[in-house]
Amino acid sequence: MNKVRAGAAEAVADIGEGASLAVGGFGLSGVPEVLIRALHAQGTGGLRVVSNNCGVDGRGLGVLLAAGHIARVTGSYVGENKEFARQYLSGELEVELVPQGTLAERLRAGGAGIPAFYTPAGVGTQVAAGGLPWRYAAGGGSVAVASPPKETRDFAGRPHILEHGITTDFALVRAWRADRHGNLCFRRAAANFNPLAAMAGRVTIAEVEELVEPGELAPDEVHLPGIFVQRVVALDAEEATDKHIEHRTVSASSTRGTVRS
Repeated sequence: MNKVRAGAAEAVADIGEGASLAVGGFGLSGVPEVLIRALHAQGTGGLRVVSNNCGVDGRGLGVLLAAGHIARVTGSYVGENKEFARQYLSGELEVELVPQGTLAERLRAGGAGIPAFYTPAGVGTQVAAGGLPWRYAAGGGSVAVASPPKETRDFAGRPHILEHGITTDFALVRAWRADRHGNLCFRRAAANFNPLAAMAGRVTIAEVEELVEPGELAPDEVHLPGIFVQRVVALDAEEATDKHIEHRTVSASSTRGTVRS
């Protein structure tokens, strides 16, 4: 029951060439940075990644992307990474864009053993009709691989499209607190896609900011039970506090507590 590993390198050592990964995070919040860097150092390539976004230049999954280690991305937002755009438009990277709520449910469904479900999201668009460019030909320009049309069915007079649950070989997530049994607790915005990604992975690896002993987490504190987690990596103090944001949206002057009448 003790799922703690000695370090990130040991935890990701068996992630092989061409493996599929579900990766938690939203923007740069709750991203498993330490596990990603360990996987980068290992040099594993051809990775097929499922994540809300692909990091930014130099952070998160952007580290693996810049090294050419990612072959395919299934995600819902890709607007903050110039290298991502370059690889996609030049035909180096295959990309499946999915509505954000649909992506969340596909991960949850996969983790719950649900093979497929119907949703109204995407009806009347290329998501349903097909033809979205998944991969461009080398050098860009023409489309080499396009999305297929999706099965459509009416429920209560409203059209819905069929979406498939997602499972992956591995999942990489970040949690705030965890015990040695793999029970995880996420803090605020860092919850985002982390519980869903963890459910979808056949082998889930969690990096955690604070490791506690079994019994120290109250049952109602556990956001994801340890049944979904196979490996735990405890971060040191520097790793636990190494957190970044994509854009500062509060000016320095607005934090000085100015009182207005």
